Amino acid sequence: METIVTFFENLSTLQKFVWLVCCLSLFWVLEGIYPLKKHQYNKWKHAKTNFILLLSTLLINLIFGLITVGVFIWLDETNFGLLNQIELPIWAEAIIAILILDFTSQYLVHYILHKTPVLWRFHTVHHSDTHVDVTSGTRHHPIDFIFRETFALLGIVIAGLPVAYYLMYRMLTVIFTYFSHADIKLPNQLDKTISYLFVSPNMHKFHHHHVMPWTDTNFGNIFSIWDRLFGTFIYQDTKNIVYGVDILESEKTNDLLYQLKAPFKKDLKSAPYKG
Repeated sequence: METIVTFFENLSTLQKFVWLVCCLSLFWVLEGIYPLKKHQYNKWKHAKTNFILLLSTLLINLIFGLITVGVFIWLDETNFGLLNQIELPIWAEAIIAILILDFTSQYLVHYILHKTPVLWRFHTVHHSDTHVDVTSGTRHHPIDFIFRETFALLGIVIAGLPVAYYLMYRMLTVIFTYFSHADIKLPNQLDKTISYLFVSPNMHKFHHHHVMPWTDTNFGNIFSIWDRLFGTFIYQDTKNIVYGVDILESEKTNDLLYQLKAPFKKDLKSAPYKG
């Protein structure tokens, strides 16, 4: 286990980027072979919008990376945080760290993005994708992503994380993000079995349904336990899913300028449709 921790401590920016590309490429290929929904759309045109938004998240990651370094130095000097107050085996510390980060920087912040009217405006860009596939996992308005990264810092401070556990978590969240958004069809029983503990592809697709109540379910990223604990879990028939969000123009799903400006529109509804 110490060898694994050392590996993540010394993870380079290039290695992280290669991991992202490999995960995205893997599910891109798989969804072409085993698609959940056989959509008639230009996959590369659709991906272009999401990849441009990915570039903005990578830039934000670089900026927050500098802030995170300062946070890690402060934690090392002050011994602040949960893991600095208890003695546990490395494997137990790693699991606790991943659980704390998954709750704070994924489930909790995602729930807040849906329930806070001004933040929901920016999060609608993620939901406006009418053809959910692996690239949809990269689709975030910059302000949405800044808010997410702020909560990641909160999780780091609460847990008192060493950098290795944080990078371990980031690598896991990349593969789970692409796995859950990928347009792949798993055997129903396998998908349902995965969903008892982890977020499965079918489980997350309900979250991308265009109207309530499914829009406000299945907020998790790695673990499904948060949705089960807090009553936000749903699992039904994927044939009934219609992607998109009803407060934005579906025909402009690939219009990057429209997507970036939409949250600032005065006539945009400030909360998800309740009908």
